[in-house]
Amino acid sequence: MDHIEIGKVKIERLCALSPMASVADRAYREICREFGASYLVSEMVSAKGLCYSGAGSLELCEVYDSERPYAIQLFGEEPEFMGRAVEIVNRFKPDIIDINMGCPVAKVVNQGGGSALMKTPELAAELVRAAVSAADCPVTVKFRSGWDSEHINAAEFGVMMEQAGASAIAIHPRTRNQMYSDRADWGVIREVKKAVNVPVIGNGDITSGESAKRMYDETGCDLVSLARGSNGRPWVFKEIKHYLETGESLPEPSLEERLEIMLRHVDRLIAYKGEAQGVREARKNVAWYLKGIRGAAAFRNESAGLVTRDDILRLCGEVLKSASE
Repeated sequence: MDHIEIGKVKIERLCALSPMASVADRAYREICREFGASYLVSEMVSAKGLCYSGAGSLELCEVYDSERPYAIQLFGEEPEFMGRAVEIVNRFKPDIIDINMGCPVAKVVNQGGGSALMKTPELAAELVRAAVSAADCPVTVKFRSGWDSEHINAAEFGVMMEQAGASAIAIHPRTRNQMYSDRADWGVIREVKKAVNVPVIGNGDITSGESAKRMYDETGCDLVSLARGSNGRPWVFKEIKHYLETGESLPEPSLEERLEIMLRHVDRLIAYKGEAQGVREARKNVAWYLKGIRGAAAFRNESAGLVTRDDILRLCGEVLKSASE
């Protein structure tokens, strides 16, 4: 099967980019798409923030044709606000609306949203019903294994989300208490896949073509996705596509190629946000691109003080000089 369908939205059965708040912005998503990410999801958008006309929330809802198929991801814990937010999002014409029920950060969880909804599945189902009734496109849900190791309820939760109208499910098989530590339990993805009839997207510990293939084989999921595995490595999507098609791995880009990709990424940030803001937000990306190279620790420390594009060019020169010595 070359594609999966979520509603009437066709997605290549390769690898999706999972949402990452304050990381996977437009520039990040576009670089990943250029390397073969088959499905993109926005940064988290507050449902209540949209309802109160927050300019920042509205900006996160912009949809560009180059990013399709594309989902806007909402988070919140009140069905009334979720339904109203979806009505607002409709005008941006996303292909899919995703509801976040997996975020583990305290400021979201303490309000009852994100992964806290796994403790209140009836409320979670109400949120889905409110979204589905208002949406002009398919609604999907992303969630975790459960709240903690004593309450693994992903399969039952997934069934409830499907019954509430979700057109697909994405599962990150760690509990909220695990945050992003320990090994992802792919067996949970397999259990969810067996329990529901809608497409299942598997997420967690995908770092290569080989690991993507193993997740497909071991879980039976319909699509795999990754988030942190793309930090400083957007070419991982090209590697995954090549491995799925040939069973062979691609070599890592050369240092020169890596720096060229990094500069393309930085230039997009500058184009969309201006030099000052773009370079400030590029710092973390630069540090990721430099991970694992000779002298990485010192160069990554230096990246924290970058202010201009010229600073980044000078850093690239230092990296190349160090590599040649």
